[in-house]
Amino acid sequence: MQALTINATLREQVGKVATKAIRKAKRVPCVLYGGDTPIHFSVPENDFKELIYTPRAYIVELIIDKKQTYKAILQDIQFHPVTDAILHVDFLQLFDEKPVVIEVPVRIKGVPIGVLSQGGVLRVNRQKIALRALPKNLPDFLECDVTPLRIGNKFYVTELKNPDFEILESENVVVAQVRTSRTALKTSPEATEESTEAKEGS
Repeated sequence: MQALTINATLREQVGKVATKAIRKAKRVPCVLYGGDTPIHFSVPENDFKELIYTPRAYIVELIIDKKQTYKAILQDIQFHPVTDAILHVDFLQLFDEKPVVIEVPVRIKGVPIGVLSQGGVLRVNRQKIALRALPKNLPDFLECDVTPLRIGNKFYVTELKNPDFEILESENVVVAQVRTSRTALKTSPEATEESTEAKEGS
Protein backbone atom coordinates (compact mmCIF):
# COMPACT_ATOMS: atom_id res chain seq x y z
CA MET A 1 0.00 0.00 0.00
CA GLN A 2 1.27 3.48 -0.85
CA ALA A 3 2.57 5.70 1.94
CA LEU A 4 1.72 9.33 2.58
CA THR A 5 3.78 11.56 4.89
CA ILE A 6 2.08 13.96 7.29
CA ASN A 7 4.00 16.34 9.52
CA ALA A 8 2.38 16.94 12.90
CA THR A 9 2.92 18.91 16.09
CA LEU A 10 2.59 17.36 19.54
CA ARG A 11 -0.21 18.85 21.63
CA GLU A 12 0.96 20.05 25.01
CA GLN A 13 -2.57 20.59 26.26
CA VAL A 14 -5.89 18.86 25.65
CA GLY A 15 -9.42 19.94 26.47
CA LYS A 16 -12.09 22.19 24.99
CA VAL A 17 -10.16 25.46 25.30
CA ALA A 18 -6.99 24.06 23.74
CA THR A 19 -8.96 22.28 21.01
CA LYS A 20 -10.82 25.45 20.12
CA ALA A 21 -7.54 27.35 19.82
CA ILE A 22 -6.12 24.65 17.53
CA ARG A 23 -9.10 24.81 15.19
CA LYS A 24 -8.96 28.60 15.16
CA ALA A 25 -5.37 28.30 13.94
CA LYS A 26 -6.61 26.20 10.97
CA ARG A 27 -5.25 22.99 12.44
CA VAL A 28 -7.02 19.70 13.19
CA PRO A 29 -6.76 17.96 16.59
CA CYS A 30 -5.76 14.31 16.19
CA VAL A 31 -5.06 11.23 18.30
CA LEU A 32 -2.87 8.21 17.53
CA TYR A 33 -4.12 5.00 19.16
CA GLY A 34 -2.68 1.50 19.25
CA GLY A 35 0.51 2.08 21.23
CA ASP A 36 1.09 2.04 24.98
CA THR A 37 -0.67 5.40 25.40
CA PRO A 38 -2.65 7.66 23.05
CA ILE A 39 -0.61 10.44 21.42
CA HIS A 40 -2.32 13.80 20.94
CA PHE A 41 -1.14 16.06 18.13
CA SER A 42 -2.39 18.49 15.50
CA VAL A 43 -2.03 18.80 11.74
CA PRO A 44 -2.70 21.75 9.36
CA GLU A 45 -6.14 21.13 7.89
CA ASN A 46 -4.88 21.59 4.32
CA ASP A 47 -2.52 18.64 4.79
CA PHE A 48 -5.49 16.26 4.90
CA LYS A 49 -6.65 16.94 1.35
CA GLU A 50 -4.69 14.11 -0.26
CA LEU A 51 -5.50 11.65 2.51
CA ILE A 52 -9.22 12.21 2.96
CA TYR A 53 -10.61 13.58 -0.30
CA THR A 54 -9.51 10.62 -2.43
CA PRO A 55 -10.79 7.11 -3.16
CA ARG A 56 -7.33 5.71 -2.37
CA ALA A 57 -6.21 4.13 0.89
CA TYR A 58 -2.83 5.04 2.34
CA ILE A 59 -0.43 4.03 5.06
CA VAL A 60 0.41 7.28 6.82
CA GLU A 61 3.89 8.13 8.03
CA LEU A 62 3.28 10.51 10.90
CA ILE A 63 6.29 12.67 11.70
CA ILE A 64 5.68 14.41 15.02
CA ASP A 65 7.79 17.49 15.82
CA LYS A 66 10.29 16.33 13.17
CA LYS A 67 11.59 13.76 15.66
CA GLN A 68 9.41 10.70 16.01
CA THR A 69 7.91 8.75 13.09
CA TYR A 70 4.93 6.41 13.36
CA LYS A 71 3.24 4.25 10.73
CA ALA A 72 -0.53 4.45 10.93
CA ILE A 73 -3.82 4.28 9.07
CA LEU A 74 -6.80 6.59 9.22
CA GLN A 75 -9.30 5.11 11.67
CA ASP A 76 -12.03 7.72 12.14
CA ILE A 77 -12.82 11.26 11.09
CA GLN A 78 -15.41 13.74 12.33
CA PHE A 79 -16.85 16.52 10.17
CA HIS A 80 -18.81 19.62 11.13
CA PRO A 81 -22.51 18.89 10.39
CA VAL A 82 -23.01 22.22 8.58
CA THR A 83 -19.68 23.34 7.11
CA ASP A 84 -18.13 19.86 6.55
CA ALA A 85 -14.92 21.16 8.11
CA ILE A 86 -12.71 18.46 9.65
CA LEU A 87 -13.18 18.54 13.41
CA HIS A 88 -11.14 15.57 14.60
CA VAL A 89 -9.12 12.66 13.21
CA ASP A 90 -8.16 9.35 14.83
CA PHE A 91 -5.24 7.26 13.61
CA LEU A 92 -4.33 3.66 14.43
CA GLN A 93 -0.66 2.83 14.84
CA LEU A 94 0.68 -0.05 12.73
CA PHE A 95 3.04 -2.77 13.87
CA ASP A 96 4.79 -5.14 11.43
CA GLU A 97 3.48 -8.38 12.96
CA LYS A 98 0.03 -7.17 14.05
CA PRO A 99 -2.89 -7.54 11.58
CA VAL A 100 -4.99 -4.46 10.96
CA VAL A 101 -8.55 -3.95 9.68
CA ILE A 102 -9.02 -1.45 6.89
CA GLU A 103 -11.38 -0.64 4.00
CA VAL A 104 -9.68 -0.93 0.61
CA PRO A 105 -11.09 0.63 -2.57
CA VAL A 106 -12.44 -1.49 -5.42
CA ARG A 107 -11.03 -0.92 -8.92
CA ILE A 108 -13.18 -2.01 -11.84
CA LYS A 109 -11.33 -3.60 -14.78
CA GLY A 110 -12.72 -4.15 -18.28
CA VAL A 111 -16.11 -3.66 -19.93
CA PRO A 112 -18.70 -6.43 -19.44
CA ILE A 113 -19.94 -8.49 -22.40
CA GLY A 114 -23.43 -7.70 -21.17
CA VAL A 115 -22.77 -4.00 -21.72
CA LEU A 116 -20.87 -4.28 -25.02
CA SER A 117 -23.16 -6.65 -26.89
CA GLN A 118 -26.36 -7.07 -24.87
CA GLY A 119 -27.34 -3.50 -24.04
CA GLY A 120 -26.94 -3.98 -20.31
CA VAL A 121 -25.76 -1.56 -17.65
CA LEU A 122 -22.93 -2.13 -15.17
CA ARG A 123 -23.82 -1.37 -11.58
CA VAL A 124 -21.05 -1.13 -8.97
CA ASN A 125 -22.53 -1.99 -5.57
CA ARG A 126 -19.44 -1.62 -3.39
CA GLN A 127 -16.77 1.05 -3.63
CA LYS A 128 -14.72 -0.35 -0.72
CA ILE A 129 -14.20 -3.74 0.89
CA ALA A 130 -13.21 -4.37 4.52
CA LEU A 131 -10.30 -6.72 5.08
CA ARG A 132 -7.74 -7.80 7.67
CA ALA A 133 -4.03 -8.15 6.88
CA LEU A 134 -0.51 -7.50 8.09
CA PRO A 135 0.68 -4.00 7.10
CA LYS A 136 3.12 -5.43 4.53
CA ASN A 137 0.25 -7.27 2.80
CA LEU A 138 -2.22 -4.39 2.58
CA PRO A 139 -3.20 -3.91 -1.09
CA ASP A 140 -3.63 -0.50 -2.71
CA PHE A 141 -6.93 -1.68 -4.18
CA LEU A 142 -8.94 -4.81 -4.99
CA GLU A 143 -9.29 -5.40 -8.72
CA CYS A 144 -12.67 -6.54 -9.99
CA ASP A 145 -12.51 -7.86 -13.59
CA VAL A 146 -16.05 -7.52 -14.90
CA THR A 147 -15.23 -8.43 -18.53
CA PRO A 148 -16.98 -11.87 -18.53
CA LEU A 149 -20.22 -10.60 -16.98
CA ARG A 150 -23.39 -10.96 -19.06
CA ILE A 151 -26.82 -9.54 -18.24
CA GLY A 152 -27.92 -11.02 -14.95
CA ASN A 153 -24.38 -12.00 -13.89
CA LYS A 154 -22.89 -10.81 -10.60
CA PHE A 155 -19.35 -10.44 -9.29
CA TYR A 156 -19.30 -11.68 -5.68
CA VAL A 157 -16.83 -10.65 -3.03
CA THR A 158 -15.63 -14.26 -2.76
CA GLU A 159 -13.93 -13.83 -6.15
CA LEU A 160 -11.53 -11.37 -4.50
CA LYS A 161 -10.12 -13.91 -2.04
CA ASN A 162 -6.36 -13.81 -1.57
CA PRO A 163 -4.02 -15.70 0.80
CA ASP A 164 -2.37 -12.40 1.80
CA PHE A 165 -5.48 -11.06 3.51
CA GLU A 166 -8.86 -11.98 4.99
CA ILE A 167 -11.98 -10.35 3.54
CA LEU A 168 -14.38 -9.29 6.27
CA GLU A 169 -17.58 -9.33 4.23
CA SER A 170 -20.43 -11.83 3.87
CA GLU A 171 -19.92 -14.27 1.01
CA ASN A 172 -23.16 -13.15 -0.66
CA VAL A 173 -22.04 -9.52 -0.99
CA VAL A 174 -22.24 -8.40 -4.64
CA VAL A 175 -19.43 -6.09 -5.72
CA ALA A 176 -20.75 -5.44 -9.23
CA GLN A 177 -23.44 -6.74 -11.57
CA VAL A 178 -24.82 -6.25 -15.07
CA ARG A 179 -28.48 -5.40 -15.28
CA THR A 180 -30.88 -4.86 -18.16
CA SER A 181 -31.19 -1.19 -19.07
CA ARG A 182 -34.56 0.52 -19.27
CA THR A 183 -34.00 1.15 -22.97
CA ALA A 184 -33.34 -2.55 -23.58
CA LEU A 185 -36.49 -3.48 -21.70
CA LYS A 186 -38.62 -1.14 -23.82
CA THR A 187 -37.19 -2.47 -27.09
CA SER A 188 -37.09 -6.17 -26.20
CA PRO A 189 -39.30 -8.62 -28.20
CA GLU A 190 -41.30 -9.43 -25.07
CA ALA A 191 -42.02 -5.77 -24.42
CA THR A 192 -43.00 -5.21 -28.08
CA GLU A 193 -45.41 -8.18 -28.05
CA GLU A 194 -47.03 -6.98 -24.85
CA SER A 195 -47.44 -3.48 -26.32
CA THR A 196 -49.00 -4.90 -29.54
CA GLU A 197 -51.38 -7.12 -27.61
CA ALA A 198 -52.45 -4.20 -25.47
CA LYS A 199 -53.22 -2.10 -28.53
CA GLU A 200 -55.17 -4.90 -30.26
CA GLY A 201 -57.21 -5.50 -27.17
CA SER A 202 -58.15 -1.85 -26.73
